[in-house]
Amino acid sequence: MDKSVYPPLSFDQKSEFDALKMHFLSMNSTPMMSLFDEDPARFSQFTLSAAGLNLDYSKNRINGETISLLCELAESSGIQAAIGDMFAGVAINKSENRPALHTALRNFSDEPVLVSGKDVMPEIKQTLNRMRNFCWAIRIQQWRGFSNKPFTDVVSIGIGGSFLGPKLASEALKPYWSRKINCHYLSNIDGSDLTETLQGLNPETTLFIIQSKSFNTQETLKNANACRDWFLENGGCEVELARHFSAVTANVDKAMAFGIAEKNIFPMWDWVGGRYSLWSAIGLPLMLTVGYENFRQMLEGAYEMDMHFKNAPLEQNMPVLMGLLGVWYVNFFDAQSHAILPYDHYLRGLPSHIQQLDMESNGKSVDMYGRKINYQAGPIIWGGVGSNGQHAYHQLLHQGTQFAPCDFILPLMSHNAVGDFHALLVSNCLSQSQALMQGKTYEQAEAELRAEGKSADEISVLAPQKVIPGNRPSNTIYFDKTTPKTVGALIALYEHKVFVQGKIWGVNSFDQWGVELGKQLGHKVHDALKGCESNEAEFDSSTQGLIQAFRAMKDKL
Repeated sequence: MDKSVYPPLSFDQKSEFDALKMHFLSMNSTPMMSLFDEDPARFSQFTLSAAGLNLDYSKNRINGETISLLCELAESSGIQAAIGDMFAGVAINKSENRPALHTALRNFSDEPVLVSGKDVMPEIKQTLNRMRNFCWAIRIQQWRGFSNKPFTDVVSIGIGGSFLGPKLASEALKPYWSRKINCHYLSNIDGSDLTETLQGLNPETTLFIIQSKSFNTQETLKNANACRDWFLENGGCEVELARHFSAVTANVDKAMAFGIAEKNIFPMWDWVGGRYSLWSAIGLPLMLTVGYENFRQMLEGAYEMDMHFKNAPLEQNMPVLMGLLGVWYVNFFDAQSHAILPYDHYLRGLPSHIQQLDMESNGKSVDMYGRKINYQAGPIIWGGVGSNGQHAYHQLLHQGTQFAPCDFILPLMSHNAVGDFHALLVSNCLSQSQALMQGKTYEQAEAELRAEGKSADEISVLAPQKVIPGNRPSNTIYFDKTTPKTVGALIALYEHKVFVQGKIWGVNSFDQWGVELGKQLGHKVHDALKGCESNEAEFDSSTQGLIQAFRAMKDKL
């Protein structure tokens, strides 16, 4: 970073922020129901379509002035230039001096993308073609296991972005799976995860994909070596390892030393972060199960969202508006968290992926100029599949003291039409967003209890407990059906939303130094747990006590 460049004002020091503070005073006391009463066309005004997705953001505590002021804040933050820089391959990851070019992985234009003056598109296209050939050979049973049986299972070994994104997409696209190949994901460094994953698999028909940029990630390498041992102990041999193991890594030499053939090693690039890597060869297990054409459709859906994000004006830009609404609630309404609520069994992995994408990107307390920020950035992301959540944490959403905006995710059609199941699911989704906005007044609660024959004393105690404040905001993202294209567009939408918020907050959304510290300390603790010589004095008394408890239990075994 050029230290001679004077740092810009942080976003809370700008006149646009002050204007929003003044505007907040009026909107904070305005019920959303009154906004709908005043404007019968409010749904049309605050609904937007892009890349096969529709965003209804009318159930937010906003009016036209709010959107104008938020867009002015975005303009003052240089968001349009930042979007252009990202697509152009500028090193926007300042702390590591790297571009963030996940968008290049799904670039279907003929335009080059330059990194240090070199067009990376030929290598990207070549890798995609290699992936297609790799998967085709396995899917048509040309490439078989050591006993000449076709592969029936693929185990992807990775963690973080090498795990959550592909797993989400694999679950989301289950209706498109080949019936001949099952997909499994192994991530946690837990013997139970390993045991349950391998249980029931046949080493003669199982393919492993090791996903690690360095080929040295502790959890991934530990699991990979355990799978290697399992293979060798159950009929496989060293010479056949190359048939059953492949890798996605930047460390080709180490992968080859493991026993993987060079032709079965796929690249990882520094300009693609782990949580944005689904679109690369990290997506191999997904392509194996759904096929090349469906994988390409997912890339195309993401590309359509990319083009919308790149070209649409701010006030009509879906990722920009979602990012700005998040800033509105975090920094003016003091929201500490944000709920992701997919009403689709196949999208049940979405909250976990968005949790990593958002919290690892914007969970920062220092800006890109090294200054400590004195405002909130990066809400806690949580959620789960509907309608299960309605019988669990929705209680807090409706009546709790915590203020948590929500995103409802809804396909209008189901892949599995069972009676009126989907109509009931949709009704649950729509009624929840309505209830969050509408609430229930004391008078309504009192009338209900009176109709039930409750006494005046009972009503005085029960009525306050049945009051639901309402005026709680939500977005509804709806689309025709969960297809490869809509899944691609949906994931890209959230990627860009996170980028917008990071830019406004002034943080680097593409590094993760907090993750690195845990890795560094983990090696020292691991050595101490094994009884290796180490300076235990460097650990605090709590860590020392826990290490000793582990050692004592190990000695009893």
